[in-house]
Amino acid sequence: MSSNHVVIGLMPLSPVPIKPSPPQGSTSVGQEPAPSSSKPVRSENSTGMLFGFAAYGLWGMLPLYFILLLPANSLDIVANRVLWSVIFCALIITVTRGWPKIATAVKNPRILGTLSIAGVLIVINWLTYVFAVTSGNAIEASLGYFINPLVSVLLGVIILKEKLRPLQWGAVGVGFVAVVVLAISYGKLPWIALVLAFSFGLYGFVKNRVGGKVDALTSLSVETAALTPFAIITIVILMSTGQATLTTMGAGHFWLLASTGIVTAVPLLLFGASARRLPMTTIGLLQYVAPLLQFAVAIVFLGEHMGLDRWIGFGVVWLALVILTVDQVNHFRKFSRLRRAAA
Repeated sequence: MSSNHVVIGLMPLSPVPIKPSPPQGSTSVGQEPAPSSSKPVRSENSTGMLFGFAAYGLWGMLPLYFILLLPANSLDIVANRVLWSVIFCALIITVTRGWPKIATAVKNPRILGTLSIAGVLIVINWLTYVFAVTSGNAIEASLGYFINPLVSVLLGVIILKEKLRPLQWGAVGVGFVAVVVLAISYGKLPWIALVLAFSFGLYGFVKNRVGGKVDALTSLSVETAALTPFAIITIVILMSTGQATLTTMGAGHFWLLASTGIVTAVPLLLFGASARRLPMTTIGLLQYVAPLLQFAVAIVFLGEHMGLDRWIGFGVVWLALVILTVDQVNHFRKFSRLRRAAA
C-alpha cells in the first residue's frame, strides 16, 4: 500500500498515514523543532498520545457541535466553515510569521493546483458529513470513516497499480461483504458512507502528491483560500433567499458559526504535534478513535437506531479493520527489522 493518508474527515484535514512513510501534514504550527534527543522517548510518546487523543477526540465529538448549529443547513455551515477557517488560519500565520511559506506554495503552480483539487475534495467531504449529521445519519457517517482505510488500500491498487499482500486482499474482501450486508440492511447502498470514504481517500491521495513540501497549516490555508470566493458567493445567495443564519439567529449562533474556523484548525494542530512524536503504526491505530466516538455519539446522544442487521454489518467492517491492522503492524515490524539489519 502506498503512503496514502487516511483522515477522519471532516475532520480532519490532515489525513493519517498508516504506513511507515514521511507523512504530509505531520508538521505542526509554530514550526515545532524535532523532538530533542535529550528528552526521554517515553515522555515524547506520552505527550504524543495526549495530543493524538485530543485531536481525534475533538473530531469524534463534532456531530454534537454541528447539531448546535441548527437550523443552519449544510451549505450554510460549510460555507461559513471555509470562510472562518481562512480567517483563523490567517491569524495563526501572522502570529507564527508563516506568510513566506504561503507565498512559496502559491507561487508553485503544481502545489497550488494540487491543493486546490484537495480543497474541492474536502469540501465535498464536509458537505456530505454535515448533511449526514444534521439529517439523522451520523451512524452512516461514522461508517464512512471506518471503511476509509480499506478505500485507501483499494485506491492504491486502482490508481497506483500496487500489489496487495494476502491479508490486505482479505481485508478488502471482507469490507466488500460488509458493504453488501449494510446495503441489504439500509435497503440501498450506504451512499453517505461511500461518498465520505472515497472523497477522503482521494483527498489523502491528492495531498500525498505534494509530500512534505507544505506543512499542515499551509496546506489548510491554501485549500480553504481557494474555496473562499465560492463560500462568499454561497453565503450571499443564502442571505438573498433568507436561508443564511449567521446574523439572524442571535449572538450565540453567530459565534458558534464563527468558531467553525477554530474547530477546524485546532484538532489539525494537535494532530500535527502528535504525528511528530509517535510511530506511524500508533497514529494508524489512533485514527479509529474518531469514528468510534462518532458512532457512540450517534447512538447515545442523537438517538439513532441500530438494528441487528446493522450491528452485523458494522461487525463485518470491524473484522476487516482488524485484519488490515494486523497486516500493517506485522509489515511495520518487518520493515523495522530490515532497517535495523541494514544499519
